[in-house]
Amino acid sequence: FDKAPFQNCIVMGHVQDAEGRKMSKHLGNVVNPFEALDTYGADALRWYFYTTAAPWLPKRFSKEAVQEVQRKFLATLQNVHSFFSMYAQIDGFDPNAHKLENVELSLMDKWILSKLNSLIQKVDEDLNAYRIVEPATAIQDFVDELSNWYVRRGRERFWGKGMDDTKEAAFVTLYTVLTTLSKVIAPFVPFMAEDIYQNLVVTVDPSAPESVHLCDFPTVDTAAIDKDMEEQMDALVEAVQLGRACRALANMKTRQPAARLFVKGATFGADYQALCEDELNVKEVVFTESTRDFTTYQLKPQMRTLGPKYGKLLGKIGQQLASMDGNEVVDAFARGEIVSFELDGTLVELAQEDVLTAPMQKPGFVAQEDRGVMVVLDTNLTEALIQEGYVREVISKIQTMRKDAGFEVTDRIEVLYTCGDVLDTAIKSGLDMIKNGTLALTVEAGEADDTYTAQEWKINGQKAVIAVRVSK
Repeated sequence: FDKAPFQNCIVMGHVQDAEGRKMSKHLGNVVNPFEALDTYGADALRWYFYTTAAPWLPKRFSKEAVQEVQRKFLATLQNVHSFFSMYAQIDGFDPNAHKLENVELSLMDKWILSKLNSLIQKVDEDLNAYRIVEPATAIQDFVDELSNWYVRRGRERFWGKGMDDTKEAAFVTLYTVLTTLSKVIAPFVPFMAEDIYQNLVVTVDPSAPESVHLCDFPTVDTAAIDKDMEEQMDALVEAVQLGRACRALANMKTRQPAARLFVKGATFGADYQALCEDELNVKEVVFTESTRDFTTYQLKPQMRTLGPKYGKLLGKIGQQLASMDGNEVVDAFARGEIVSFELDGTLVELAQEDVLTAPMQKPGFVAQEDRGVMVVLDTNLTEALIQEGYVREVISKIQTMRKDAGFEVTDRIEVLYTCGDVLDTAIKSGLDMIKNGTLALTVEAGEADDTYTAQEWKINGQKAVIAVRVSK
């Protein structure tokens, strides 16, 4: 056409080995690109180079780095695709008969569609500006949120028979996200994009373009973007991550309900609050301006500054600090005040730089803080909370048995169990929860015959035998 076949040319930087050395036959560190393509696939290699650094910078190459890309992004997206395909096949979901504009969307549906359109906007703008790493990173973050927040939080919506309103909205939303996302990622990972498009679009719409690479790039729907919603969900996720860290520090199982989670430095609406309570398995999320009722500070002398001034008194200064109210001392420092006391006839005066402070929690509470947000988990357990913890563990064991026995996800089941009085009391207190959580029609105490699949368990220290079978 009498002109250059491109408008701009981006030149790749050198590919180095894992130690940053230039690849050469002399060093024996050359990687055959065709062998790498056969081993990892073109999409994995492409994605690795997109997300490592700007194209023109040198890049260190290692199989471990590429495998991490496969696990973190490609496998995650494929799992979401497989999840949708499995349930769509079970329910015979026809996207032509269910349109996004005709369903009532939940908060999570609206949020993921807002994030999707924000992603379209960012990727489009970045690619037009020849930015590579930024849109690839945004896509990777979106897929992580799609899998580990939206799909994981909404798995139960795909269960059960029939197509109620909640289930329909879940199917339509996830279908919209995946088909749109296939077009967004097409310039980056063309083969995975094509696989998703062929499976979800071409098979159900004869009028659709025969390839994702013959489709237009998605156009952003600005009306679907709700930045306030995204910000509140971000605040919620931050609180959830800190709450999980609190559980880990307290060695408190996820399935053991907790009474309260106190949140300082972040706020979100009532709907998001309910999500937080469910996700962290706490009965109540409480926003607070002060966590001093649950946390304090550990105080230690700063040897570097106090040693030259007080020498032999350092040990006693440490003892005195340990006996003081950490919150009051930190508050005084925040006001610019000096903390003073007398030891062995000597007036000891401490400025902020003289005291090492570290947050610590009072007994029965565990705290975590990051980027100005602090959460405090109340780890004090009542008898009712302990019993509910047993119930949730029983649900988990029955779900495991369903899967191991090869039951269909929609199968209704019958459950028999034998156990001691403590666990039996807990199970009877949570029969409805167990039935709803496992699709069980009956949950009864009793010995099972050979028509059941039985297994021995130890549930929070209590021995039990649980037996399941598909209801006749």
